[in-house]
Amino acid sequence: MRTLLSFLWIVLTAAAASLSAADWPQFLGPSRNGIAAVDEPALPEVLPTDLKPLWEKAAGSGFAGPVVSAGKVILFHREGGDMTTEALDAATGRVLWRSTYVTDYVDSFGFDNGPRAVPTVAEGRVFTLGPEGRVTALDLASGRELWSYDTASALTSPQGFFGRAPSPLVLGGHVIIAAGGSQNGKAAGLVALEASTGQVAWMAVDDEAGYASPVAVGQAQILAWMRNQLWLVNAADGSIAANTRLRSSMDASVNAATPIACGQDRWLVSAGYGVGAHVFTRKPTALEESWSRDRVLDCHYATPVFLAGHVFGFHGRQETGMNLRCISAEGDLAWESPERLPGGTLLAVGNKLLMLTEDGELRVLRADASRYDQLASWQILRAGHRSHAAFADGVFFARDSERLVACRLR
Repeated sequence: MRTLLSFLWIVLTAAAASLSAADWPQFLGPSRNGIAAVDEPALPEVLPTDLKPLWEKAAGSGFAGPVVSAGKVILFHREGGDMTTEALDAATGRVLWRSTYVTDYVDSFGFDNGPRAVPTVAEGRVFTLGPEGRVTALDLASGRELWSYDTASALTSPQGFFGRAPSPLVLGGHVIIAAGGSQNGKAAGLVALEASTGQVAWMAVDDEAGYASPVAVGQAQILAWMRNQLWLVNAADGSIAANTRLRSSMDASVNAATPIACGQDRWLVSAGYGVGAHVFTRKPTALEESWSRDRVLDCHYATPVFLAGHVFGFHGRQETGMNLRCISAEGDLAWESPERLPGGTLLAVGNKLLMLTEDGELRVLRADASRYDQLASWQILRAGHRSHAAFADGVFFARDSERLVACRLR
């Protein structure tokens, strides 16, 4: 009997580890850096020549990519006048629950009226931020709405060029929202809401919201690239540890790529519009610039990936075509793709890069610092979309303007 119990414990422990590895619970994955969990098994060297979706599902408008947690795929999109959050069975695509609220949001440029911010799953809840400014907390198991908070009315958060777009960050029991607002003269560029109740825990940062999402620096601090400055904030109370001005001189410009760690206490931030690439070293009360270079890695909207001492990312403006580039941690160009690309997004699984282009093509590359090494490619989506994908338990989840697909790569 004891032997049988021991065996069952081993099986259950392995199953729990498998479930943990299968999560992509927030924007850019488990650690918000575009890299799959270390215990996610590697992709094979030999990949199929043809790739058929495991399943697919109709999707509404928006650029919010999917996330995966506890066997559920969460999709946040717009259907007519409804902002809709759905939970799908990750294995079959079957709808498990759906939750909606009515919106009248209209994009200022007529670009797309759906959500931009990727949902975050934490503490048994799903947190969304709609382009109109509504923060919503849903129960992961049932989809029941637990609370909501309207940043537009409570914080006079402006719509900006393309609506509210930074993805929620959950840290220390708080949901951190880059609202870019204020309340009765008090700065509320960042607002921390209690994850359990939606009550305001703190407000801080006198800055407009950008399009980059805030990231955790350990468990104690938050790095947020807003419209005008890069801010280092203490997570417990919102007190400011450091800030530095970093933005384009052009008014019609955006900071969209999220900061990524590229070494011990070193963070890379990059944008187009003449901003270029910058690496800052975090100090207790300062962000010291280690280096900056223009036209080596200018990320228009997609967040790059730091892997094995090098940064891989899209360089250039989407309107004129981009190249995938690899640069060293010190900003030296290692290589660029042999062809111009329409733009796209990246994520990493082990030593492989998964590139989803705006043409709807999925490419698998070896993360090789010496050369562009493409292993396989497939057409999986329609062209003209730029949301970030998710990867969990060997399956690649991605969407375009009409459908969400699940493609097994392992």
